Amino acid sequence: MQLIALVERIEHVCCRYRLSAYRPFWEEAGHRLELRELPTTAWSWIRLGRDLRSADAIILQRKLPRPWQLCLLRRASRALYFDFDDAVFLRDSYASKGLHSGRRRRRFAAMARAADSIVAGNSFLAQEATRWAGKERVHVIPTCLNPDSYPLAAHTGADESVRLVWIGSSSTLRGLERARALLQEVSRALPRLSLKVVCDRFPDLGEMAVQRCPWSPQRESAELATADIGISWVPDDLWSRGKCGLKVLQYMAAGLPVVANPVGVHAEIVRHGKTGFLTASPAQWIEAVRWLARDPGLRQRMGQSGRRLVEAIYHTRVGAARWLTLLGGREARRKSA
Repeated sequence: MQLIALVERIEHVCCRYRLSAYRPFWEEAGHRLELRELPTTAWSWIRLGRDLRSADAIILQRKLPRPWQLCLLRRASRALYFDFDDAVFLRDSYASKGLHSGRRRRRFAAMARAADSIVAGNSFLAQEATRWAGKERVHVIPTCLNPDSYPLAAHTGADESVRLVWIGSSSTLRGLERARALLQEVSRALPRLSLKVVCDRFPDLGEMAVQRCPWSPQRESAELATADIGISWVPDDLWSRGKCGLKVLQYMAAGLPVVANPVGVHAEIVRHGKTGFLTASPAQWIEAVRWLARDPGLRQRMGQSGRRLVEAIYHTRVGAARWLTLLGGREARRKSA
């Protein structure tokens, strides 16, 4: 099959992990993937509609098109897939206008009704899609990664001078900044602790010592491997329940135990007491970090368990296989028509 994927930006993290990473597996199965950035003008949309007619299937990622754009896509597509890994029917946790948006929800409903298949990054997103699409058209394919590209952390230190790590982008950094008071309490209880931030922007976390590490695709996995404990915190709201936990998966791929609050997919990915700790209160965070800081053997065992979990469930080849099953079903129906 000839596949054309329409994405916000080819270098965007969602495109890299949810489409580009699958290209070798799809090509091995006989499918061809072309990535195209979404048009920015009405005329370029019209030209796009003409170009799409040569494709066997179109994958639209995340974008909620205007009614006329959706009509153009639907008319140009033999098969239309919608892939999303965020609660795009809402505004984000930090929007001044609040979470709920009538315009976003209407566009999401129209997209769900129009798509032949919908690929959601987690069960919460899939449940929202089934409000407007039959369950048979909605499929869950979690965000995946290749753990083979992540070296394992060594876990040699056995005192409270261990290094936490957080990885993300400017947009997700706001969650870390909102957890500033929590992290300060952890820092006061464990003053020798430090936090490596792998990002394109860096926060002021008060008493928590921050090591600034500019993000790059070439260095991110190596930077994680030099830390001891991966952390993640998100607000307890609907937007956060739509997140797909990429940073947690990256920590686990690098053999790091994870400390995270039990919101959304954190509670699914992190196996409490086995691959890390799900912690809500400052006292729980302090206890979990102190326990891990003092016991490198525990960090290593939890890290190894996390790595095995990623290899079994969240490996790129697993996500690619799920997509191939979905595409194969469409191909069989096309040939029998």
